[in-house]
Amino acid sequence: MKFRKSILVLIAISFVLFLAACGGNDGENEEGTQGNNESSGQKITIFQSKVEISEQLEALAKEYEEETGVEVEVWGTTGDDYFQQLQIRLNSNQGPSIFSVRHITEAEKLASYLYDMSDEPFVEHIAPNMALEHDGKVVGVPYGVEGFGLVYNKDLVSPEDIADYDSFINTLEKFNGEDVAGLSLAQEAYFLIGHLSNYPFSLQEDNYEFIQRMNAGEVTMAETEEFQAFGQMMEDLRANIPNPLDITYDEQIGDFATGKTAMIHQGNWAYGMFEDYELDFEIGMAPLPLLDNDKLEVGVGSNWGINGTKDEEEVQAAADFLDWMHTSETGMRYLVEEFGFVPAFTNIETNDLDPLSQAVLDATNSGETIPWSHNYFPANVIVNDFVPATQNFFLSEDVTGEELIDSLDSAWQNATK
Repeated sequence: MKFRKSILVLIAISFVLFLAACGGNDGENEEGTQGNNESSGQKITIFQSKVEISEQLEALAKEYEEETGVEVEVWGTTGDDYFQQLQIRLNSNQGPSIFSVRHITEAEKLASYLYDMSDEPFVEHIAPNMALEHDGKVVGVPYGVEGFGLVYNKDLVSPEDIADYDSFINTLEKFNGEDVAGLSLAQEAYFLIGHLSNYPFSLQEDNYEFIQRMNAGEVTMAETEEFQAFGQMMEDLRANIPNPLDITYDEQIGDFATGKTAMIHQGNWAYGMFEDYELDFEIGMAPLPLLDNDKLEVGVGSNWGINGTKDEEEVQAAADFLDWMHTSETGMRYLVEEFGFVPAFTNIETNDLDPLSQAVLDATNSGETIPWSHNYFPANVIVNDFVPATQNFFLSEDVTGEELIDSLDSAWQNATK
């Protein structure tokens, strides 16, 4: 009897332990299920700076969740102080899974957070020279590309007319004094000097390193060949084009659209302005041939970065999302049709791009580009310093191109003190 009672007691104890274990396992399963969801897709968060695509990105996130079961939450931003907001979130360990990084300067500041995407499969499709790299690692995936150069009327100018510097200036001289202007710039800061000033920097072997050397006072514009040529070009432009201080952006676009100007220096974004006109001629975009440059200025407005301080499963989930966005039919359609990006990926096919965006895409995919440099200029130097110096140059014909470069040099040095 005692033996049977002992057996019964042991059975009862085992049963209680079994129930307790089941209860414990239920809790663990709930957590484990959450963990498995996180590893297979895990709720990821996106905090990005381009306000114009916020609604479209939220729609894309919903489609991704429906297709994969992975939840993607898009955080809102005003855009004005995005980088400060991002730093606060990251520093307080409340950062997103995916965030925006504009350029190498920001990448340097966020280096401890940025995940190395070099081995991710979608990276191989990034167009030449368009990935954001830091210390030899791919830390940013480009949103899309924009480019600027000589936008020309094909009825009035042929590619051969502007293929090299001498041909370009000869073409301007032929139009000089005619009813049609050969080229026009506009008075607004970036259309007057901001974009043009990229060229002598971007023609350097390493534009970012050159700018760092300028910041350190190791080199000046005045002693550099590309800037000497730029000063001469500015003199040639002043002698052969209407004074840009008398032309607004709207007037520049309107005169070109109505055939009063053969060329303008603009970017692919300008095409939207032509929708207000019925163009009766074909247009193209060609490089500005400073020192016979034959490449378009193409840059990336912002990049997708992954927060490498998140756990391994969330990092992988973020990488999976970026992979899907740049390789799936749905993701690629959103990038081109909904976001309106000119893709920086060679695997993404596009239909019905306007001719300026198509020119930028062709140059990007072929690697026939030079980079944007103004992203690395000292803060506000274009608006506060380059513009007044350039205005003075166009107002006073006795100011030489060499003196203009000296003024830009002084402005740069003052801005980096």
